[in-house]
Amino acid sequence: MTATARRRGPRRKPGEAGAALVIIDMINAFDFPGAQSLLRSAMDCAGRIARLKARAAEMRLPVIYANDNYGQWRSDFRQVIEACSREGSRGAELVRRLQPQPDDYFVLKPQHSAFHGTALECLLSGLGVRALVLVGIAVDSCVLATAMDAHMRGYSLYVPADCAAAESPARKRRALGLLQDALGVDTRSAAWITKRELNGL
Repeated sequence: MTATARRRGPRRKPGEAGAALVIIDMINAFDFPGAQSLLRSAMDCAGRIARLKARAAEMRLPVIYANDNYGQWRSDFRQVIEACSREGSRGAELVRRLQPQPDDYFVLKPQHSAFHGTALECLLSGLGVRALVLVGIAVDSCVLATAMDAHMRGYSLYVPADCAAAESPARKRRALGLLQDALGVDTRSAAWITKRELNGL
């Protein structure tokens, strides 16, 4: 059993969550320009994201995969996982490391933000979520767009710097700086995220 599959108890009931972990676009085939450098950065983050996901399970917090639908309007999340993990896919190893579990949630998004054109806001409301921990790719694109939309909706926000990937260190630094300065996002490393911290929001 992998770390991401361990469970210490049932997830909190709807309306009780308080915080949620949102994993953005890590189920990915990496078949676009610039993908190789982004994949290296994503793989560097993958282990820390997996450990954070395991901690979320121990804290009984919901885990939500917010993933691009790649323009495949007839696809569901299972088909996206299968396509990105098949032999020959650049992202296959990453998908295996962050394989969703049956009690994880997901939304498929048509554009950058996980809120745009999705049921994410309704899901978060039903779960009682008021704080989001955003991780994944790319921090200067989809993570940033999601953070901006979340900020406008009044969520407390955390983007652990060591769990966010970009095509280059410079792009990551600029995005993290913008998140901190413009939105007041906490970008401390994932190690600080504890049940006490999240429950104190």
